Amino acid sequence: MLHAIEEWLKKAALEVQEYVRLVGAAFRGIVTPPIYGHDIIEQFDALGWGSLTVVLLTGLFTGAALASQTGLTLDQFGARPVVGRLVSTSMVIELGPVLTALMLTGRIGSGIAAELGSMVVTDQINALRALGTDPVRKLVVPRMLAGIFMAPVLTIVSDFVGIFGGWVVARFQLQVASSLYWSSVTDVLFVQDIEQGLIKPFVLGFLIVTIACHVGLRTSGGTQGVGRATTVAVVGGSVAVIAADFFVTQILVWTIY
Repeated sequence: MLHAIEEWLKKAALEVQEYVRLVGAAFRGIVTPPIYGHDIIEQFDALGWGSLTVVLLTGLFTGAALASQTGLTLDQFGARPVVGRLVSTSMVIELGPVLTALMLTGRIGSGIAAELGSMVVTDQINALRALGTDPVRKLVVPRMLAGIFMAPVLTIVSDFVGIFGGWVVARFQLQVASSLYWSSVTDVLFVQDIEQGLIKPFVLGFLIVTIACHVGLRTSGGTQGVGRATTVAVVGGSVAVIAADFFVTQILVWTIY
C-alpha cells in the first residue's frame, strides 16, 4: 500500500515538473524568435470564432434559466424587479467566466489533446525535431496565446448574451418592464465586479490550453493512448477551472475589494 502511494506521488511530481517545464518553454517561445505568426492567427480563429456558437448558446440559456429560477424565488420577498441585478452580477462575476471556460475545455481542450496526441503516436513530433523545428514554439505557443487572449473575449460575449437571455425571460415571463430590468443591471455592476470577471478568463484560458498541450505531448500507447489523453485533458482541465476559479476569487477579494 505504501509502495503504491509512493509510486503515485512520484508520478504526480513528475507530471507537475514536466508541466512547469512546458509552460516555461512556451513563455520563452513567446519572447524569443522564431515566432510562427501564421499559426498564431490560425489558432486565434479556431479557438475564438470556432467556439462562438457554443458560447452563445451556453450564455443565452444560462441567463434565461437564471432569471426564471431567481424570479420565482424573489417573488416570495416581493423583489421580482431586481432580477436583473442577480442575473448581471452572477453572469459577470462567476457564471460567465466559469461556464465559458468549461465549454472551452470540452471543445478546445479535447481537440488539442487529441491532435497533439495523434502527432506524438505517429512520430510527427519527432519529425518536427528532425527538421529543426521546436514543437513547443510551433504547436504550444500559438495555442497558449489563443487561450489566454480569446477566453476573455468569449467570456464578454457570454456575459452580454446571458444578460440578454435574462431580459427575455424577465420581460415576457416575469412581466418585468424592460427599463426596470436594464436600470437594475447597470446600477448594480461596479468596476471591481467587471475587473474580477475579466481577470479570471485570462487565468482559466491559460490553464485549459496548457494542460491540454501537456497531456497531448505526453501521450503514449497508440490510438488507445490518444483516447485516454483526451479524457484526461477534459477532466483535468475542468477540475483545474473550478479550482482556479475559487483561488483566483479569493485572491481578487483580498486585493480588489
